[in-house]
Amino acid sequence: MTTAPHQNRPAVMADVARLAGVSHQTVSRVLNDHPRVRSDTRERVLRAVAQLGYRRNAMARGLVSRRSRVLGVVSFDTILYGPASTLLGIERAARAADYGISIVTLERVDHTSVLSATNILADQGVDGMIIIAPQVSAAAALHSLPSGLLAVAVQAGSESALPSVAVDQVAGAELAVRHLLELGHETVWHIAGPTDWLEARDRIEGWRRTLVDAGASVPPVLAGDWSARSGYVAGQALAGQAGVSAVFAANDQMALGLLRALQEHGIRVPDDISVVGFDDIPEAEFLLPPLTTVRQDFDEVGRRSMALLLDLLEAGDRSAVTLPAAVPPTLVLRQSTAPRNPSLPATFPGPSGRGPSSGKGR
Repeated sequence: MTTAPHQNRPAVMADVARLAGVSHQTVSRVLNDHPRVRSDTRERVLRAVAQLGYRRNAMARGLVSRRSRVLGVVSFDTILYGPASTLLGIERAARAADYGISIVTLERVDHTSVLSATNILADQGVDGMIIIAPQVSAAAALHSLPSGLLAVAVQAGSESALPSVAVDQVAGAELAVRHLLELGHETVWHIAGPTDWLEARDRIEGWRRTLVDAGASVPPVLAGDWSARSGYVAGQALAGQAGVSAVFAANDQMALGLLRALQEHGIRVPDDISVVGFDDIPEAEFLLPPLTTVRQDFDEVGRRSMALLLDLLEAGDRSAVTLPAAVPPTLVLRQSTAPRNPSLPATFPGPSGRGPSSGKGR
C-alpha cells in the first residue's frame, strides 16, 4: 500500500479511498460498520485510516468537536420552480442562522448518486446536510444512507428514513378542489404531475379524496410532466370533452399550457371552464386570466428545515428531535375561477366515475 500525501491539509475520505484502493462508498461502509464488507477490505481501509491519521467528521457518527458553520445541501433539477424555490428558501434560512451552504446537484436521482453526494459533502467537513428528495427514487435512497448521518430531508414523503420537512401537498389539492366544488362545479378534472414524484401522488390523493368526500364523480387522471407543453396537450383533449367545467392542474406551468389550448378552441376561462394551478409562480398573476393557484411557502420550508437540522446537530441523534408539522399551503384567489356556467351539460352521470357523458360538445 503506497502513501498518498495530502500535504498540509487534514486527510479526507477521498485520500483514504485512494490509498486503500477502494471507492468512497466502501470507505463509508467500513466507517459505519456495514456488515457487507469483506474482512480483508475492511482491514485495508482501517490501515489507510491509521496511516493518514484520518479523523471521521461530524457526518459519520455525530462525533462533533467543532463546527465548520457550513451545511451541505443535496439537490437536483433546479430548473423546476419547486425544487429551485426550496433551495432558495434553505439558503436564506442558512444565511439567517449564520451558516454557509455547499450544494451538490444531482444529474441522476438514485441510490448511488445520493450516497456519492453525501460522501462529497462529508469530505468537506460540513456540519450537517439537507437532502431535497421529492422523487420516489430519491426518497428510497434515503433508507440506505448511514444510520449516523446528521441530515434532514425535504419533501421526502410520510415514510422518510430521515427527519423531514414538507408542505402538505394533500391539503393543497383539497383547497383547490373544494374551492371549485363550492363554486357549483359538479366535478373537477385533474392534470397530474409525473407518477415518480411524491408531490404529484399526494396532489392526486387530495384531489380524489375531496371529490369522493363530496359525493362527486371522479374523472380519469390526465398525465402531465410538469411542463407547459403537457398541460397544452391535456387541454387539447379536454377542449373536445363535453361538459368539462373545472380543471385542477398540478402545477402552474401545466395550467399555463392548458389556458393556451382552451383559448385556441374558443373556450373562455372562467366563463366556460374554471382553472386552478399549484405553486403560485411569479408569473401566475400576469396570465390571462390571472391564475387562481395554491401557494407553497418555500421560505417557511427553509426555516423549518434549518431549525430541525440545528436541533439534530445539538442532539446528535435522530430519535431525540421533534418533527415539525407540515407547512400549510394557501389558496390564492384570482380571476381564473368562477361559478359553473348553468348552460353546460353535466360532465358525469353520477358519483360512480364510470366515464364522461355522451352529450354534444360546446
